[in-house]
Amino acid sequence: MTVPFASASSIAAGVRAGELRATDVVDEHLARIADRDAEVHAFNLVVADEARAQAAAVDEAVAAGRDPGPLAGVPIALKDNMCTRGIPTTCSSKILDDWRPPYDGTAVSVLRAAGAIAVGKTNLDEFAMGSSTENSAFGPTRNPLDTSRVPGGSSGGSAAAVAAGFAAIGFGSDTGGSIRQPAALCGVVGVKPTYGRVSRYGLIAFASSLDQIGPFTHSVADAALALQVVCGHDPLDSTSIPEPVPDYTALLDRGVEGLRVGRITDLPEGADDDVVERTEQAFDALAAGGATIVDVEVPAFTYGLTAYYLIAPAEASSNLARYDGVRYGMRVDAPDTNAMYTATRTAGFGDEVKRRIMLGTYALSAGYYDAYYGKALKIRRLMADDFARAYERADVLVTPASPSVAFPFGSKTADPIAMYLCDTYTIPANLTGDPGLSVPFGTGADDLPVGVQVLAPALGEPVMLQVAAELERRAAAGGEP
Repeated sequence: MTVPFASASSIAAGVRAGELRATDVVDEHLARIADRDAEVHAFNLVVADEARAQAAAVDEAVAAGRDPGPLAGVPIALKDNMCTRGIPTTCSSKILDDWRPPYDGTAVSVLRAAGAIAVGKTNLDEFAMGSSTENSAFGPTRNPLDTSRVPGGSSGGSAAAVAAGFAAIGFGSDTGGSIRQPAALCGVVGVKPTYGRVSRYGLIAFASSLDQIGPFTHSVADAALALQVVCGHDPLDSTSIPEPVPDYTALLDRGVEGLRVGRITDLPEGADDDVVERTEQAFDALAAGGATIVDVEVPAFTYGLTAYYLIAPAEASSNLARYDGVRYGMRVDAPDTNAMYTATRTAGFGDEVKRRIMLGTYALSAGYYDAYYGKALKIRRLMADDFARAYERADVLVTPASPSVAFPFGSKTADPIAMYLCDTYTIPANLTGDPGLSVPFGTGADDLPVGVQVLAPALGEPVMLQVAAELERRAAAGGEP
């Protein structure tokens, strides 16, 4: 039986109607993984037996006349920093190699209850620190569109899994663009919801005030479906928003007539010409659809990268202090406790993680806290105010998602600053907590996909998806206005 390629909505509809068997769907996706993942390395672990058992349970529910849920039989890929009970969750780090959580994260539990079937845990930059998925302790992930190039990061495994058809939906975490940037490089849709919209309970923390779980899909409609399931209040997460979740699919077919789309006139430079051209074409397409393009200023945007690389490492240095060889995870024996701490963390963490721990510890140290971390927090406040003023004039803002198309392996690894610049356009939404989305809009150099980013104010997912759906339709028509 042939399963519609990577369409979550069509799979779920077919399974719920009894027209598809979840076991057939899972078997086909597992066959794709077996055929190609040795080349791509999207997964750290494939859970074939567990997936088949869950699929059988879904089929039994359908046969008994029960509705297994809105994601019935849909194969999903989970970033390997989302806790899964009894299944290794490593953060692609030696320090958590083969650690098996005693519980499921809330997002995992909600997805399972909705009938989704996890086929595996995906590779990432270690502890989600990177923009290329080259920093994994278990080897890099390759872009399935061109295996000589990176898939982006840190959620590169989940992005690659969806782009390769290994899963209909992938889930990642976005701390500074780690969903949107790899979505752009792999030619899929990637969404970072409003901070607090999706529970972080069971998401292994990188930077707690920035991290947010979100989906990768092949369409905006599938992204809306995934968000509908995974968003919601969770009493186990103190930062979870206690607001009802609207119907994210309601506005997808409405078009953009009458909407105001903001163009940021003081946007930082650095995007390649092909990316700039596609972004301008996106503005033209939205204007042709009836939207009004308005110029706005966000002066603090240009300081986002600087503020982020003080705030995120500072929070990471605190969060990663728990990996000390005492309670769980890797332990290197040594003559005394301090020597054991040093030996365990030296052997367990990779270079990029060590770099960020050192930077964060320095920024928080006595005598430097106010000069660095304190000022970064002030910039964060200024940025939130600047964006709030911009949203008084525009319903959404549109920018590039990534400064370039997918770049070759090794081209930025020797220069950390060049790698950090990959997140120039995505970081601000994490600092403000607002939602952001990357949607494919044509191709650039070497016929590789370009992602356009749609930003909206907090809880503005409906209008953000509405605009993204219009861009998706225009892109399918060849980008013609």
